[in-house]
Amino acid sequence: MPDAYSDAISRACTHSPFLALAIERHPEPLAVLRDQGVDAAIADIMAAYADAPVSEALRRRKNALAMVLAVADLAGVIGVDKVTHCLSDFADAALDCALGDVFARRTPGEPVRGFAVIALGKHGGQELNYSSDIDPIFIYDPETLPVRAREDAADAAQRIARQLIDLMSARDGHGYVFRMDLRLRPAAEVTPLAIPVDAALSHYESQALTWEQAAFIRSRAAAGDRVLGPYFMEALRPFIWRRSLDFGTIDEIAALTRQIRDHYSKGQLLGPGFDLKRGRGGIREVEFFTQAHQLIHGGRNPALRARSTLDALAALAGQGIVPEDEAMMLSAHYRTLRTFEHRLQMVDDQQTHSLPQDPAALDNVARLHGLADGAAMITALEGVTGEVAGVYDGLIASQRSSSDDAAITLSNDPELLADALAAAGLEAPEALAARVQGWRGGAVRALRSAAGRKAFEAVLPALLAAFADAPDQPAALNRFDDLLRQLPSTVNVFRLLQARPALMQTMVDILSHAPPLAESLARRGDLLDGLIDASAYDLVGSVEDIVQRLSREEPGDDYQQRLDAVRVRVGEMRFALGVQLIEGRHDPVAIAGGYARVAEAAIIRLANCAVDEFTQVHGTIDGSEPVILALGRLGGGALTHASDLDLIFLFSGEIGAESDGRRPLGSTQYYNRLAQRIIAALSVPTAAGALYEVDTRLRPNGAQGLLAVSFASFAEYQRGQAWTWEHMALCRARVVFGSPEARARLEGIIGDVLQHPRDAGEIAAAALKMRTDIASHKRPLGPLDVKLLPGGLVEIEFIVHTLQLQHRTAFHPDLREALAALTAAGLVDASLGAAHDLMTRLLVTLRLVAPDCAEPPPASQVLIARACGCQTWDGLMADVEIARAGVQQAWQKLFATG
Repeated sequence: MPDAYSDAISRACTHSPFLALAIERHPEPLAVLRDQGVDAAIADIMAAYADAPVSEALRRRKNALAMVLAVADLAGVIGVDKVTHCLSDFADAALDCALGDVFARRTPGEPVRGFAVIALGKHGGQELNYSSDIDPIFIYDPETLPVRAREDAADAAQRIARQLIDLMSARDGHGYVFRMDLRLRPAAEVTPLAIPVDAALSHYESQALTWEQAAFIRSRAAAGDRVLGPYFMEALRPFIWRRSLDFGTIDEIAALTRQIRDHYSKGQLLGPGFDLKRGRGGIREVEFFTQAHQLIHGGRNPALRARSTLDALAALAGQGIVPEDEAMMLSAHYRTLRTFEHRLQMVDDQQTHSLPQDPAALDNVARLHGLADGAAMITALEGVTGEVAGVYDGLIASQRSSSDDAAITLSNDPELLADALAAAGLEAPEALAARVQGWRGGAVRALRSAAGRKAFEAVLPALLAAFADAPDQPAALNRFDDLLRQLPSTVNVFRLLQARPALMQTMVDILSHAPPLAESLARRGDLLDGLIDASAYDLVGSVEDIVQRLSREEPGDDYQQRLDAVRVRVGEMRFALGVQLIEGRHDPVAIAGGYARVAEAAIIRLANCAVDEFTQVHGTIDGSEPVILALGRLGGGALTHASDLDLIFLFSGEIGAESDGRRPLGSTQYYNRLAQRIIAALSVPTAAGALYEVDTRLRPNGAQGLLAVSFASFAEYQRGQAWTWEHMALCRARVVFGSPEARARLEGIIGDVLQHPRDAGEIAAAALKMRTDIASHKRPLGPLDVKLLPGGLVEIEFIVHTLQLQHRTAFHPDLREALAALTAAGLVDASLGAAHDLMTRLLVTLRLVAPDCAEPPPASQVLIARACGCQTWDGLMADVEIARAGVQQAWQKLFATG
């Protein structure tokens, strides 16, 4: 026998009466453990005692399993993860075996059907310890449950439940299998032991309490009917994982933890009597910390719906919600706490979590673990509980009410209210006091419910204090009034602001400076939810990363639900990018790149969804596929908040081929219908909102041409019929959807077209005519429209594309890259690139702050100047004039119009 096993058995026999007796009773599994390892010993146990009655067999197996796992654990051969998983697996198997026995005795010949066991707590999370209760909910289906003669389904279900509990929990000479605690079932004080599945679902959908939602994070169908259990869990998913945040739920969980801390205050000081589960920095705080983050984010991100605490921490770190080092620390400490909890329970198979008060008993537990004495065990736990408590303190603090520190006391007396508002620095206090009283008095539909008014009053003092600091109070308050009147419900918005006070300032900034964001927020108050993490202020990742985010779907989602999920998530990402812009977190040029990557990812995801749906009816065309070409700002990889998408739809393969589906179509009709489906997915408004305007007028033959054309037709048109301005547009063409092979082939066609020799004078003449036409038909929106004003961005584009076609060089869809290449070739001055960047920053910012391109209010001028890298508004305007003059000079030089 290896020394580790010898030492472990010696410690077990010396310090654990329970394990000593189990070792004496089960020498065979111990021998298998020694010779063949843990898994072989477990398999041997599960096959043993087959001839004994089920009640006896399960008890003897449980006793032997606990002994084998304990010895292997004490020997360091396995860790707490393996122990808890094996015990949980055994609980599942024992429940199935016991249910089979109950059904066989009650209704011989009938399979186990119409009755299922839902596991919650540590059993649901597959984290059972040596002496855990299991916390099941019993559900049954009256339509399929086998019953005896003259017995109704309700009575049969209760009898099955009682027999199952007795078989599992009753203690006899062989011990017990698992104690069962059914207090987690709905309304446990009045409901029967087993509940009809529809009644259970009705309870959770309409009456469930906060703790029930949290409890179901670790729930699963553990035993019984293999159809009924999963059906129940799937039907319950929207209850557990709510897409819209309810910070009232998170507050209640934090309050529950504070109550537990207060109740166990005597056991919070680490030392004899310390409660490893409920004490400060204990097991429960790691679990609640993890579950709180899962509740906040799991409705939006299925990757976070892990049942076990350790798996959930890893998922939270993997998704960037909890810092990786913090998650690793909590995981390590959780394992340590659970390991010492196991040592306490190994001594006498008692469900205990507290370190013994008696010094001798404390030393005994420490020596079972392999430490010198109790003092050494306390030392081993010191850093653990302190660090866990510190992390959890931060979670509780983050949920603290923001109104506690509010600067304004709001009276219901109009005069006193006006005085308080004036003292706080709010303008027109009498008018504002009347408006506040109108909100309070039911003038806003969303504030007529008791819950809505309560949440509103809780946050209103701090919110008005934030408005007092707004740079443009009247505009911000007017938009806030619009928001209140448009939101269907305000409860979650105000609970979120109360839980995350920093978001108040963000909301005030949105209402003060960004009308498009304010309008989005009025339609969808849950857009604020996405800003609760620091990561919300990071630029969006690569197109591939965004596609992965957009591709998350719930089991059973249909085509429309997939499209709506994309609309929701894209709306959140675009909103977050806009907030990053007005909060000055990133260069507007980088924000423009983020907008473009989001749009490209949306095209990929929605096109894939449309293709999958379309091919189910019409099949595919062999050797052919759809390809999408982006032009304009999307082709150049730099969108604004308001940009539409310039797209050309093409397909590879031969014209005339036919699809192989049950409703076959010829290739031209096939791909034109598919293009219409993709455009609709991108642009048709639904309950979840619309995404983008799609412009297909740059396709061959413009609005008169087919919506989708073959590669061959596209190449023929571009080489023989396209106007020069169409080739200029092609300079910013970029494939955004299609296989690598199709992309490469289309890029080759475009490259050949662009490299074709042309007459330099004809190119310049065409560019001049096009610029003149634009000036005649598309006037600047306002005095700041740096896109269309003389010397603006449109003229930079014409300069770049003219030089690209004349010199057949610097072909890059990104104008910044193209300008850098033209500068390196000596064809333009470097100042043109700087002018492009300055005016792009201004354009991207104005699309959010002043969409009409009129001069914004002074408060917003500061924001715009800062975004463009200038100290003052006057300095920005001066720089823009210099930039435009430089562009006009370059224009005159190129086109000889001086």
